[in-house]
Amino acid sequence: MNKIPNSMVRRCPRLGNPVPFDYCEICGDEKQPCFKILDCWWEHFDVVRYLKDHLTEDQYNQLLQARPKSKVTSLVELIEQARKRNS
Repeated sequence: MNKIPNSMVRRCPRLGNPVPFDYCEICGDEKQPCFKILDCWWEHFDVVRYLKDHLTEDQYNQLLQARPKSKVTSLVELIEQARKRNS
């Protein structure tokens, strides 16, 4: 099995700051891997093999088909979440 040290860190193109690999594994929708995990980590280690070893086949296939939400959709969702927290 392919084990990744928690100390592996790289700059996140979405957030603009350094993040550890384990954050990328759970920061996506429903605590699934970020849709950019393959793009971001392929130069550092065999991220494809790691994900195939740690995800179900369905989860892996969903990751391959994942697309980012539009900016407008993301903003609307953030506004709704803020409203729910403040009500």
